[in-house]
Amino acid sequence: MNFRQRLVQAQQRRDSLLCIGLDPEPERFPEPWRGDAARMFEFCARIVEATQDLACAFKPQIAYFAAQRAEDQLERLVAHIRHVAPDVPVILDAKRGDIGATAEQYAREAFVRYDADAVTLSPYMGFDSIEPYLRHDGRGLFLLCRTSNPGATDLQSLPLASGLALFEQVASLAAGPWQRDGRVGLVVGATAPAELARVRALAPTLPLLIPGIGAQGGDAEAAVRAGWRPDAPIAVNSSRAILYARSDRGFAEAAREAALVTRNLLAGAMR
Repeated sequence: MNFRQRLVQAQQRRDSLLCIGLDPEPERFPEPWRGDAARMFEFCARIVEATQDLACAFKPQIAYFAAQRAEDQLERLVAHIRHVAPDVPVILDAKRGDIGATAEQYAREAFVRYDADAVTLSPYMGFDSIEPYLRHDGRGLFLLCRTSNPGATDLQSLPLASGLALFEQVASLAAGPWQRDGRVGLVVGATAPAELARVRALAPTLPLLIPGIGAQGGDAEAAVRAGWRPDAPIAVNSSRAILYARSDRGFAEAAREAALVTRNLLAGAMR
């Protein structure tokens, strides 16, 4: 199966649109682990074990591991997800963007070293910056389109000569000449539901990765209504609101409760 098929299968088996972001911050770990970067794998593994039946995907953010010289723990974490939840796809949140031989190495990093099912990319250097990733059969790409951060409109909403905004042009390219077997999707934030609906209109069947609910304050139900279609998978990401639901030894149980509430909220919005 390719990435899109794996994502759809995981969603159907779990009745879930919830993607859980794995962004480990040692300063927020429960005591006695607080501040101990050597515990990043263990912290994330506990979250995965507690929530694997509720998540349609897990999304580790590479920067949190790299900043702590903990890339080896990220490798172990992906392998652990494969063991605990072999049917749940892994999206490596890397937001890479480069061309030629450098892009080939980044693709190898994502799909060979870390064995991710999909990766997030910046498309703003053009198609030749994403083409090397498409050489890895079956793997998925999520291109930054209309992101969830406050500064997104600085560039992404700029009008082009065609009359489209820049984010609309990215959506059109991803749905058209850049598309390969449904493996190219888009990152569109829940904090911009009107733009999310516009992206869905321009790219009616593309997979969407939707960050911005939980700590960022996006409306989860509005995001589902704008983005979900029966033939168009979405993965709605929540990270901090789940990972840090509690700061004591019960953190994994609290993470499960938060994930369950979010999973049910998203599932209800589909109906």
